Amino acid sequence: MISPVDRIIVPLDVPDEAQALETLDKLPKVKFWKVGLELFVSCGPAILQHLKEREKQIFLDLKFHDIPNTVAGACRSAAKYGVDLLTLHATAGRRALQAAREALIEGARVAGVEPPKSLAITLLTSLNSRDLAFDLKVPVELPEYALNMALLARESGLSGAVCSPQEVEQLRRVCGQDFLLVCPGVRPTWAETGDQQRVMTPKAAIEAGASYLVIGRPITASDDPPSAFARICEALEGV
Repeated sequence: MISPVDRIIVPLDVPDEAQALETLDKLPKVKFWKVGLELFVSCGPAILQHLKEREKQIFLDLKFHDIPNTVAGACRSAAKYGVDLLTLHATAGRRALQAAREALIEGARVAGVEPPKSLAITLLTSLNSRDLAFDLKVPVELPEYALNMALLARESGLSGAVCSPQEVEQLRRVCGQDFLLVCPGVRPTWAETGDQQRVMTPKAAIEAGASYLVIGRPITASDDPPSAFARICEALEGV
């Protein structure tokens, strides 16, 4: 059984390197950190080196979305960092996903590191069924759409997908046990949902089939981040 501390990925959603290091110092027991667009654009790969020096696992969440050649080039470059997880949008299409997988393997081989596990974004958890239908003009129900995107990722050779915990049970059943499912939009009952539209508690998400949980503000924005992290880990004991 995987321990709770290994399942929880905490986002470093801060604007600069100094605040990132301060957050790392506050939460020494966190093993897995997510670096997203804001921080990576601010300080580049230097933050990844800091995490490596602290022997942390890294989820590089840059959500690549472009034509196949550009996605492949970005993945080839990103592979050299030796991160553990990396994201791209499923809506980039089959050719881009396949090119990304091949480029990650090639880039990692040249750098002498293990290739990151590639994850496809199914649908951002800030979007709901109404957004999908009225704003994006997608004429299928949200659970079906998320499943289609996850299946596209699996068929393209990716390691897994990022999905709302509300879709994870169906995706786990259809995509199998070896397919990674990473779930943002996870909130303890005592935390605010913020801008997440499709949420679930940590325990319920793991029981539904999530591999990893991305939990940010309930931990980092709390009055006592270490205690909040410990409280969530305690809730996952035995799950």
